[in-house]
Amino acid sequence: MCVCVCVCVCVCVCVCVCVWFRIFWSCVYFKILHSRLSMTGRRGSSMASAIHLEDVELQDSEAGRQPVGEARDPEFYSMEEAVECIGFGRFHILLFVVMGSAKIVEAMEIMLLTVLSPEIQCEWHLEDWQVTFISTMVFLGYMICGGVFGYVADKYGRRKMVFGGFVWASYFSLLTSFAPTYGWFIFLYSMVGCGVAATSQGFVLKTEFMPAKYRSSLLPLSTIFWMLGSMIIIILGITVVPTLGWRWIIRLSIIPSLLIIGLFQFIPESARFQVSVGNIRGAVATLRRIARMNKTSLPDGDLREPVVTEMGNALTIINPTLRRTSLLLWFSWFVVSFSYYGSDLSSSELLEKDLLCVTNPDPEHSINPNDEEELCYCNPLTMDDYKTLLISSLGEVALSPLNIRLLNLLGRTRSMIILQVLSAIFFMLVNICSTKIGFTVLLFLLRSLIAVNSNVVYIYTAEVYPTSVRATGMGLCTSFSRIGDIIAPFIAQVLLSKSVLLTLSPFALAYCLCALGTVFLPFETSGRAMLVNAYIIPPLCVCVCVCICCFVFFLL
Repeated sequence: MCVCVCVCVCVCVCVCVCVWFRIFWSCVYFKILHSRLSMTGRRGSSMASAIHLEDVELQDSEAGRQPVGEARDPEFYSMEEAVECIGFGRFHILLFVVMGSAKIVEAMEIMLLTVLSPEIQCEWHLEDWQVTFISTMVFLGYMICGGVFGYVADKYGRRKMVFGGFVWASYFSLLTSFAPTYGWFIFLYSMVGCGVAATSQGFVLKTEFMPAKYRSSLLPLSTIFWMLGSMIIIILGITVVPTLGWRWIIRLSIIPSLLIIGLFQFIPESARFQVSVGNIRGAVATLRRIARMNKTSLPDGDLREPVVTEMGNALTIINPTLRRTSLLLWFSWFVVSFSYYGSDLSSSELLEKDLLCVTNPDPEHSINPNDEEELCYCNPLTMDDYKTLLISSLGEVALSPLNIRLLNLLGRTRSMIILQVLSAIFFMLVNICSTKIGFTVLLFLLRSLIAVNSNVVYIYTAEVYPTSVRATGMGLCTSFSRIGDIIAPFIAQVLLSKSVLLTLSPFALAYCLCALGTVFLPFETSGRAMLVNAYIIPPLCVCVCVCICCFVFFLL
């Protein structure tokens, strides 16, 4: 085991050296490029111009915060100029709380599977693979509906999709609590996964209203809501499961969704979406409403934006301009969910079966299918186990200040690289035999790194895609991430009974590969205006072939 750990750590160190060299060279390259462009009077970088990204630099003036650079036509203003002029205020705080709460619901559904697994296994006398199959079906529903609901959000609006997702998830969660059999539980809970897939578009809605200056500081704070969702389920598991049973924890978990549904009356449709579909009057009304809440005003003139030829065209995501970005992001999302859910389930299984210092579990740690007494494997989480999960959940916000600092200092891509390499190293450190306290500390730091990296990937995805396909792009990314969620339980729950080292090593390897892939992301979105449209559409046959090949590759 020690040899394997040393080899994996050496691989991680080599990746670190390569990544840091790439970061150093990128910094030098962009510094030289910026100097040359400044001499010629050009703005932005060559990569930015390739996809029509525009630098957003802000300065304070009597008229408010206005983008500077090229002179603005006093008769017209763009959506980006309107968002920056309105600035940050009470509306954004309300939006941040309501849309951020979507992460609470998503985190609760994922953590709920962790807490309920031992209870359901005892309730219906399930084997390990049957418990794992529940998670698989939930995330399969999430995967199928993620891209579909993203397309619908680009066609008919972000707000409608998020609102419908909360209603859907709440309704089927309530039905799940009354599931009479194992089969009904799987079906109903997979429907819950479909609803949660729609709520993920809340991050897109929040990002489209946020000024560029504040995205690096406020969007990372979404991890707070994820932590709250995890903590709520853990606390309910401690108090409700031993007294009222597992069905009541599902019913009580619906309450946050119902509260959010009531607050939706204060959230308007995305003004960027309204402009993209040609509803200029509605967009101006939305912007004026936000300006009144923030006690600011819109720029002088009329709103004007480039014409969007088609909303929700998934082929745009794999056109020559965005193809490499999409492929690398799909893999990054896969690794993020694969590692997060894997670490969550692995920690639960290590605690439940007392495998903290076991390299190859002996028969006493596994289920003997020939022994009826052991078939149920009724070994619920203890109070100490809940405390460990609770402390590790707090780790999801521990590194948020560091995350904000990294995003402002290094940008999106370089921050992702650093966090991914560190996550790979800590996955291997978990293999080291330690006390429960030491394991809790390692798990605390590991969950922090995974949560922070997940948040940066979320931010980058929402910023890099144009408004015409932003929701579709986000939806497809979440669909690919659920492939990781589907695979993770088989490694974390089934493979763990064979070898602890064999279980944790794939997560470290996945992060190493993800860091190498992130190095080749072509665009940096930090401090830049959000795209409105994409301009290059490849032939239909090429797009279809690329899409099918990519899907089959990642599925296998």
